This record gives sequence, C-alpha cells and structure tokens, in this order.
Amino acid sequence: MRRCLIALMLLTVGFAADAKAHSLNEVDAMLQSDEKYFQAIDKPAPDFTLRTADGRAVRLTDLRSKVIVLHFIYTSCPDVCPLHAEKLAAVQAMVNATPMRNQVVFVSVTTDPSRDTPEVMRGYGPAHGLDPANWLFLTTAVGQPEDTTRKLAEALGHTFTKSEDGIQAHGIVTHVIDKEGRWRANFHGLDFASVNLVTFVNALTNDVERPHHVQGSDQEGGWLAKLKNLF
Repeated sequence: MRRCLIALMLLTVGFAADAKAHSLNEVDAMLQSDEKYFQAIDKPAPDFTLRTADGRAVRLTDLRSKVIVLHFIYTSCPDVCPLHAEKLAAVQAMVNATPMRNQVVFVSVTTDPSRDTPEVMRGYGPAHGLDPANWLFLTTAVGQPEDTTRKLAEALGHTFTKSEDGIQAHGIVTHVIDKEGRWRANFHGLDFASVNLVTFVNALTNDVERPHHVQGSDQEGGWLAKLKNLF
C-alpha cells in the first residue's frame, strides 16, 4: 500500500510536468498495448436523470466538470457485483489519496430499482468500502419505468437481463466519462490493472488532449514506465 501511495503521488505531483506532455491519445495507445481489458471510446455519453437514496435528482449535466467512473450493479447479485464494487473502492482509495479527489466521482447505478430501496442503497457503499465523499448510488426517478437503468446500461453497450427469480445475467464493465460528458473508455471485467484506470482518469482530470513534447519526457521509458516500475 505504501508503494501504491508513493506511485500515485509521483503520478499527480512528481511527474506532473511529464504527464502533461502526453496527450490522451498517447495514453490511449499505451493502454491499448498494455491493458487488454481497455476499450477506447469517444462519443457523447447517453443522458440520464436518476435519483439518489434520499430522493435528490441527478442528471448527467449535474456532473459536468467531474470525471465520472460509472458501473451498474444490483445489490442482491450473488457473485460479481460485490467484487466489482470492491474493485472500484480500491481504485477510489487510490484516486482519493491524490489531488484528483475533488475532480472525480464514482457512480453506482442499480439495475434492480424495485428491490434496491433507499435503505438498501445507503448501506451498500459502506459495506463494500466506497467513500461517500465522492460516490453516488443512483436508481430510477419517480414515475420512470422499472427497466430505465437497464436500458441505460444497454445504451452504454451491455445488458442486464432480468429473470423471474430476480437474478440478472450481465457482463462487468467500468465506464469512464470525461468532464464534458463524453464517454471515453470502458474497462472490461475485473482483471484490469487498477493503476491503468487511475492513469487514464488522471489524463482526463488534467485535460490532456493535444500532443506536445517536453524535453526528456521519453528518457528511461517515460513517466508511465516509471510509474509502473513502482508496482
């Protein structure tokens, strides 16, 4: 854990100048060659209006200026959903140990709104290590169809197929949306390297879009190689 925190400080502080020398395209290219569970995307994220456990409406536009790390779960899921939440809790802890803390929001969306009551929702995050400081658990708004969030999942490229017994067949995908509301990446499954997701989020928080060069940034493998050598 100590090495992880040191690496993250280097990512956001010590290597700041070098990090800004790499465009998002360069980070994409690195991840596509190094992270087999990474999928680069660049399109508008599907809009949504959902609500929190306390009834507060949350729209995609309300989260502008934040990088969004979003996933879908349902709390009665017997296997992979808790593992997914705990994976993202570990990523959140890494992010929150850096200056990125106030620029990133983690969002869990239930695909079983009829069972995931406000009381259940409030307990889910703490039970799986998610920090409420920058985490939201969202469900359908009053009057919306029960399958609203499952259709949102479909709009983001995967399905939650609900059976009569309440079990849902689904894949595991972590979606990343940038500060302008553009869907920028998927990380598939649970085996992606957490540092790779943090690296991608860091590029988005720094608004790293256009390639440019800083002398010495490619020496000894560059800042990304330096970071990975710490793990």
